Amino acid sequence: MGPHPAVAAIRLAVRRVLHDILTDDSCSSTTGEHAGGRIVARRTRSVGDIPGQSPNERPPSPLVLVACSGGADSMALASALAFEAPKLGVRAGGITVDHGLQPGSDLRAEEVVVRLRELALDPVESISVTVGRDGGPEAAARDARYAALDAAAERHGATAVLLGHTRDDQAETVLLGLARGSGIRSLSGMAAVSGAGGRYRRPFLQLDRQTARKACMVQSLQVWDDPHNADPAYTRSRLRHEGLPALEKALGKGVVEALARTAQLSRDDADALDTWASQAEASVRDAAGLLECAKLYALPPAVRRRILRRAAIEAGAPAGSLFARHIEEVDRLITGWRGQGVINLPGKVVAQRQGGRLVIRQG
Repeated sequence: MGPHPAVAAIRLAVRRVLHDILTDDSCSSTTGEHAGGRIVARRTRSVGDIPGQSPNERPPSPLVLVACSGGADSMALASALAFEAPKLGVRAGGITVDHGLQPGSDLRAEEVVVRLRELALDPVESISVTVGRDGGPEAAARDARYAALDAAAERHGATAVLLGHTRDDQAETVLLGLARGSGIRSLSGMAAVSGAGGRYRRPFLQLDRQTARKACMVQSLQVWDDPHNADPAYTRSRLRHEGLPALEKALGKGVVEALARTAQLSRDDADALDTWASQAEASVRDAAGLLECAKLYALPPAVRRRILRRAAIEAGAPAGSLFARHIEEVDRLITGWRGQGVINLPGKVVAQRQGGRLVIRQG
């Protein structure tokens, strides 16, 4: 008799991702790969690249880490990784991040470390972080968490880090993007592959939250339910417990699946537009590298605004603080020119029109 269907589902999802990681890791240093819809150059280690290793030695197996909070989603992911990795010759470890936002968070992090070690993961590490205030509590915690995971991956030489985001998380992310009115890229939600060199992998984006919880239950895995996930002070919590249930009541079941499908379709469209903008950018710059307003005007708005956004970021505007309204104001220097003055952007960046050219620079 095989495993419970929920356990089989999470293991299959992880097995597929591990196969992808092994395929990516075996590519040559000049291979172009898709990472979250972007083409990235990936350099894989070859024999002799690793300090202290002779050319005749076999390189070590790739290491894959799981980011685990102790919740049902990430514990299910950790258990599936622990089961599948040895069969594919992959080393498996775990990282838990202590955000220090709740009393006893350090003790809870140590409990997660114990559970990960019980799954025979190695290495296992708990990392304490200091959460700032930029962008609000949720964004600040996320930034601190990813910084810690990046550092851990570099420190341990990990090929990839698995994240436990589910289809439900994807639906919530799409709705949050819709509420912000930030455009099609926000509607594309979370990528299955993201981060530098495709570091982050999300195997569960096609699985619902209940499948992960059921897998934990039938395997007798202890899980911790973060009280922040039920705290109405947090936007995502309100959306999860009030917004989505209201939508399902009004529109019927299947809303989560439809939103996740919207994310994928939006991502495909956004990736195509990003590619178009990247190819068009060189054609709208003069010999000095300045953007020519007449040539920008001739481009479709979706392509033009992507070029403007990229130029603002290159000038020093923080991507996370650069919103659609900022780009619209810059765009009006091209499409609605009436002698406007300087446009102030985040990061002390300014945009202005001078002699038919658009100048975006540090103010």
